[in-house]
Amino acid sequence: MISRMIRFLVLATSVAVCLADGPAILEKRCLGCHNDAAKMGNLSLTSRANAARVLGGSLLGRVQRGEMPPGGGLPREEREAIANWISAGAEWPQTLQTAPRPRAGKDWWSLQPVRKIESTIDDLLNAELRKKGLRMNAPADRRAFIRRATFDLTGLPPTPAEIAGYLTDAAADADEKLLDRLLASPAYGERWGRHWLDVIRYGESHGYEQNHVRPNAWPFRDYVIRSLNNDLPFQRFILEQLAGDVVGKGDPAVEIGTGFLVAGPHDTVGNQNEAARRQQRADDLDDIVNATASAFLGLTVNCARCHDHKFDPIQQADYYRIAAVFNGVTHAERDLATPAESEAYRAATGPIEATIADGKRRLAEFASKAKPQETLNLKHRPAVSPFLTEESFPPRLARYIRFHTPQGMGSGIDEFEIFTPQGDNIARAAEVLPSSTRIADGNAGAYHVRHVNDGAFDKRWFPVAGQPASLTFKLSKTETVQRVAWSTDRLRAFQGRFQQQPVVKYTLEASLDGESWTSVANGDDRLPYRKEDLARLIIIESLDAADRDEFAALEKRLAGLEADLRSVPKLRTAYAGKFRVPEEPVYLLNGGNVMQRGDAIAPASLSALPGFTLPLNAPEHERRLAFAQWLAGPDNPLTPRVIANRIWHYHFGRGLVGTPSDFGFNGERPTHPELLDYLAGRLHANGGRLKPLHREIMLSRAYRQSSEWNEAAAKQDADARLLWRFPPQRLQAEALRDAMLHVAGVLDNNVGGPSFRLYKYTVDNVATYFPLDKLDPSTYRRTVYAESARSIRTELLSVFDCPDSSLPEPRRVVTTSPLQALSLLNHSFTLDMSAAFAKRLPPDDPVRPAFELAFGRPPSTSETENARRLILDHGLTAFTRALFNANEFVYVH
Repeated sequence: MISRMIRFLVLATSVAVCLADGPAILEKRCLGCHNDAAKMGNLSLTSRANAARVLGGSLLGRVQRGEMPPGGGLPREEREAIANWISAGAEWPQTLQTAPRPRAGKDWWSLQPVRKIESTIDDLLNAELRKKGLRMNAPADRRAFIRRATFDLTGLPPTPAEIAGYLTDAAADADEKLLDRLLASPAYGERWGRHWLDVIRYGESHGYEQNHVRPNAWPFRDYVIRSLNNDLPFQRFILEQLAGDVVGKGDPAVEIGTGFLVAGPHDTVGNQNEAARRQQRADDLDDIVNATASAFLGLTVNCARCHDHKFDPIQQADYYRIAAVFNGVTHAERDLATPAESEAYRAATGPIEATIADGKRRLAEFASKAKPQETLNLKHRPAVSPFLTEESFPPRLARYIRFHTPQGMGSGIDEFEIFTPQGDNIARAAEVLPSSTRIADGNAGAYHVRHVNDGAFDKRWFPVAGQPASLTFKLSKTETVQRVAWSTDRLRAFQGRFQQQPVVKYTLEASLDGESWTSVANGDDRLPYRKEDLARLIIIESLDAADRDEFAALEKRLAGLEADLRSVPKLRTAYAGKFRVPEEPVYLLNGGNVMQRGDAIAPASLSALPGFTLPLNAPEHERRLAFAQWLAGPDNPLTPRVIANRIWHYHFGRGLVGTPSDFGFNGERPTHPELLDYLAGRLHANGGRLKPLHREIMLSRAYRQSSEWNEAAAKQDADARLLWRFPPQRLQAEALRDAMLHVAGVLDNNVGGPSFRLYKYTVDNVATYFPLDKLDPSTYRRTVYAESARSIRTELLSVFDCPDSSLPEPRRVVTTSPLQALSLLNHSFTLDMSAAFAKRLPPDDPVRPAFELAFGRPPSTSETENARRLILDHGLTAFTRALFNANEFVYVH
């Protein structure tokens, strides 16, 4: 009796705890999103009245299935507690509430109009320094300033002659003349163009699984460099990158700007699955939305892909409004030509195309005479199949079997079987002699001939492409053979893909001695594998002799015309995207799920700012133009702040807002809000031109001060965010490589043109990249011209934090690691540059010229003595190699 009472009390207590746990779980797990403020999914659970419509229904179902909350749902015990609480009536406590998640509203600082600030850069900085009892350092010496400014604007060190000229210039405007010279250098666009390419995720391969190179992406890179060198107003820069085909129609130099839209990754693997197809398209649009919003607005709009932004005033509908703006953009190369060039091309190709069209109409007339395929089936055997093809023949003795095709075996063979009349596969024990075997870079055995008779179907043998191929089987003994079978995709793993070149024409031969061969089967009487070839055969066999002759003559003539058409020089093309009327509208996706479409969304700007809305069926080009004009408009407070902050970031190593692409709640607050608005105002006052802003920043005392360490100041501001000193900066990877080429005297200063490669590029369905062990002079160009394939890290660049172009990189990570020191000391590039550097030095007294080239200064007496001793003991190349590895070479102060 007592034990039953105890069990009853335990059970009752457990039920009471479960019922009490329901509100606690709701408060802990659900109210963070489903409260009166956030109201995710248009649902608040702060009161019974609000939640009554979903209790026990869809909400409970989603909770029980582990779909809510996102990220794996609730633990089983908590799901049961919620169910018990609801079953018991879901008594709602009066105190069930939660503080709204901290987030930004429409009154957030970055969304407010840019204030007009009457001041100067130094006055605004000094005001904050005085609050901390700090002051700026004294000005840097002239050698430090020219080295700092030259690296900053051009990514290269100053030459000894340039330093000497600056040091001897006693004019009051010597600094101004220095900056004007640097800003006028083509190297300026190469240096600052690299910064912008980081921000916008520019890469020269598609990324994803196949990651093939985009051979014509580079014209967009050159456009960026050219635009910055020409000091193109930033408002115009925006218009050309989003709508260059509209604002510069017929001008290739402007139209190429739309390469911005398709500069990101793109999945090139075709997929017939509807869900996968939609997902690929959604991912393409997401990349464009993210790149545009982060680069120009400094907002993480992509965080609203699945729901309203949890921290910023960005609705989920806002995300899809911007996606609708770019709904007509597709990844592709596009012809870029002037009207005169296009007209000349049409004049050359038009007559040929017209004649071809006439010929094809005549071929269509022949096709109308075609008889049903059933008549062919009586004359021909079934076509070969990539999944399994068999050949049977009268039993015969053989020690050797040879399978030969004159057309090659482009799809390879995953298994080849040889059967006796009893059904035994005797190929398994045979020695296989291939005509050739393709060698895969990085995996010599990937296509090995052993795969053709290993009894498995997961790997294939591939011969060398583009030539006849054969497999010769030497059986373990003389056997009676009656049947063979082979396949290229027995498991149907590729679902019919990648089977463009199955073995169609073949001969099967047998031999007793390997010398004398007898043909036992061939594929001559099989139906064609390709649909086009089958259709042609049906036509030919339906025609009489005279029509067949005319048909053959017409085919031959058309082949000649097609060759003539191919011989006409093509118009220039670039990977700048194509634009078309959207096939369907953009839908708001519930939870970001491409298979859960909500309402169709019209193109518009962000709802948190004054802007525009276009009709659902607005013309494609009007969408992009309207959005670009909104971004570049004088009333948009985000764009000028974001661009001004990026300029400051690259000059000082850190922006006034430390998160250059996030001006929202999760980003850093500006250290100097008034200074940021002042710079944004100056950008407007200069008509959007960047060079005057560079000049003003670099002539400020803040920029020209020394980088000297001050212990007392560092205790208050260790990172010099308030700029009591100029923050020293390590050279970025590209600047380090370029400086070594420059100092060694081998830098190729040619501007623009196709990219060079720092890796070996191979393609076997997917692309493979192998870093080069040795680099020849063809690679001695500015690193901005190196082909930047996604997910590929070249050694010297990657160890010094050169980013992968798969994602935007608005602020590079700066690491320090032993691998950097080892690479800079021992890499073959360092050795080559050290040798070239040594070669350009005078052998009788190399120390002073070497210091002036590498560090921009003469050596001290002790440095001269130590250097001479090093050269005497280890040679001149060891000395130049040491200079490249010095902190003074790698850092700018």
